[in-house]
Amino acid sequence: MTVQKGQDLPLERPDEPDGRAALFVPTAAIKDDVLNTVRKGAAIVGFGNHDRTLTIYYESNRFNEVTLVKWEHKARKAFERLFDNLPTTSKMTGKMDHFEQVGYISNKGITIRRMEKLRGWLEKSDALDTAPESDTIEWAPAPPPKKIVADD
Repeated sequence: MTVQKGQDLPLERPDEPDGRAALFVPTAAIKDDVLNTVRKGAAIVGFGNHDRTLTIYYESNRFNEVTLVKWEHKARKAFERLFDNLPTTSKMTGKMDHFEQVGYISNKGITIRRMEKLRGWLEKSDALDTAPESDTIEWAPAPPPKKIVADD
């Protein structure tokens, strides 16, 4: 089995507005306890560490939120947690051979480089219907802030 890691695997938490993280799917080498924690169909984002491990954040929509049905929405939620370094139980450090990089995610959107691997993960998870329709997904810009007008 050959597992590909991107030659430009991000090696730190993206803390700049244009920073990015990697998108991962589990490999056949993943241990059952790790897979049970991450849960099937999860979106997994993260970065490499200097000790050859990965820090990952994942979202599996455990509580069936209607806003997290699609895989890309789960990926965005996991990335927001990673980017803002929010406290969460949906985070772990894992072995590189348990995960395979399939693309990138940033504040601008998602770029999937290995759609067949992502679709394979979602198919094994019985969640193929949540797969993205294309290999690039751009986020809509945030709406401008509303003006607050003081009542006199």
